[in-house]
Parts: sequence; structure tokens; C-alpha cells
Amino acid sequence: MNETKTPPLDAAKAARYSKGHSTRSWQQWLWPVAALGLLLLVNLVIDPAFFSLQWQDGRLYGPLIDIVNRAAPVALLALGMSLVIATGGIDLSVGAVMAICGAVCANLLLASGWSLPLVLLAALATGLLCGALNGVLVAYLGIQPIVATLLLMVAGRGVAQLLNQGQIVTFQNPDFAALGTGDWLGLPLPVWLVLLMLVVLQGLTRKTALGLFIEAVGCNSKASRYMGLPDRQIKLMVYLLAGACAAVAGVVATADIQGSDANNAGLWLELDAILAVVIGGAALTGGRFSLPLSVLGAVIIQCLSTTIIVSGLPAKFNLLIKALVILVVLLLQSPLFRVQLRALTGRFKAKGAL
Repeated sequence: MNETKTPPLDAAKAARYSKGHSTRSWQQWLWPVAALGLLLLVNLVIDPAFFSLQWQDGRLYGPLIDIVNRAAPVALLALGMSLVIATGGIDLSVGAVMAICGAVCANLLLASGWSLPLVLLAALATGLLCGALNGVLVAYLGIQPIVATLLLMVAGRGVAQLLNQGQIVTFQNPDFAALGTGDWLGLPLPVWLVLLMLVVLQGLTRKTALGLFIEAVGCNSKASRYMGLPDRQIKLMVYLLAGACAAVAGVVATADIQGSDANNAGLWLELDAILAVVIGGAALTGGRFSLPLSVLGAVIIQCLSTTIIVSGLPAKFNLLIKALVILVVLLLQSPLFRVQLRALTGRFKAKGAL
């Protein structure tokens, strides 16, 4: 009986594929890094002491440290948002989930008999519950992600206000406050929490098959189901992870001010998280994603906000300038726009030669 043998892989084709893959990976990092470098250069021109660092009381201080520290909540949300967007979904409720988890922490800290580990576990469980609600609505009930998560985006603020009884709840707990204002090895603890979540999720998605499953579901959910992938369970899992990331971000925001403000905690941060993911090169239609680039996108957004403040421009122009700069970054990331730009440049060169 004759057996069909697989022909050996053409070494030249394999080399071309490897070269093309590495080139795409390099280009994926090019524009976000270039955008961040340009923003840092503008800040240096405005303030020559922008890159200065000071060591005081066992901790680094400086504008750069302040940027990465303030970018921590958005970076945490962007990590979970990356996975949701990679499946072709969206999560508009992460800001409201932050508010709910913050309200849970604040009220439990004021209640007697709750230790810090139990409070943190309660916040994480709350985030997972919210993520499970979104995941069930999207994956098992077939509701559009933007509609399903919009429900919790609106209702979540109301839940947080009910927990706080319409007030700003404050507390005094140095151990919990350290999660937002403390430091370790010279860096703020929120930065370490972002790095921890990044390492955990990167290992979960790149060292196991989960990352490939997420990308496959994002590219074509029905085809993935026919191939035997549990697409509904995968969608549920990414919303659970997004809820967990939002819970950690809520803990950081609550610990930073030692209080829970249901009206303002995480307000509009879901939009910054989506922008951070898009700046990181992820496709809103689903498929590819990069967790490190999403974190870099969050840093770019915070650096842009800092640049606007340092420049002394009136506050009424902040959102407009922010939107225009992000639009330029996204256009430069677009392959179609770059092709059209090169074609336009070629026409001008041709006319100049004539």
C-alpha cells in the first residue's frame, strides 16, 4: 500500500516566511515607539528637566515615573480589552466595573472583620462576576458585544452608587492605600501590578494554545466552532479576564485616593483602553493582538495628556488635540494609508523630475 509522503519544506520558502514574519513584527512596533519617542522629545523641548530622576525615601521620582504610574489603570484595562477585541468583541463596561469594585472595597474596609486579603478577593470576585455577566450575554445569548456591555456600563454606575448610598465613601487603611501610593524597589506599586498582570496574561496566551484559540475565534468564530474549538467558552473566558483586570484597576484607583467615588471612578477610561489597544496595532475586527503593545499604547495616551498639560494650552483644547494626535498615529499604522501616501509621494517626485 502506497503512503502519501509530505514533501520536504522548501528552505527558501521557509526563510522568506520567517523574514516576512519578523519584518511585520518589527513594523508593528515601529509606529507606537516612534510616536512615544516624538512625544518624549516634545516634552524635553518644553521642559529640559523632563528626563530628570530623583531618588528620595527609597523611591524614584520624576516626570517619567509619574507618566507610567498614572498610566497604570488604563494599562490594566487595556490588557483585558486586548483579549476581548481579539475575539471580535468590545467591552464598554470596564470603567463601571472599576467603580463597582472600588465601592465594594471601600465598604468592606469600613465594615469590621474584613481583612485585606478578603477585601481583595471580594473585589476580584466582583470583577469576575461582572465579566461573567458580559460573557454570558455575548457568547451564550448572542447579544451584540457593544449592546451587552453598554447595559453594564450604564447599570454599573447605578450599582456602585447604591453601594455607596449616593456618597463618596472614604476610609483610612495604610495597607490597602499602599496598593495605590506605595512603592517597591524604587517603583510605584501600580507599575508592578501592571507588569505582573502583563507577565501572567502573556504567559497564558503565548505559552499555551489559548492565544491561538482567541485569534482563531476573532478571525472566524463559526469556522473555529466547526474545527472543534469551544468558541463560546473562549469568549466567556476573555470577558472574565477583562473583568479581573478591571477589578485590579479599580483597586488601584480606590487605594490611590483612599475612597470610592462612584460617579468619577473609571469614568471614560474604557475609551482610553480601546484607544490604547488600537494604538498597539490590534484589529477591531478581531484576530491579532499584542499585550505589550497595548500597555505601550496606554503609556502613549498618558504621555500625550502630560504633554498637553506641560505645554500650557487651555484645557478646552485638550480633548481635540488628543483626538487629532491619536488620529495621526492610527493613520500611520494603516497599511492602506501608507501605500496611498507612498503613491502620492511618488507622483510629486515624478512631477519634480519633469
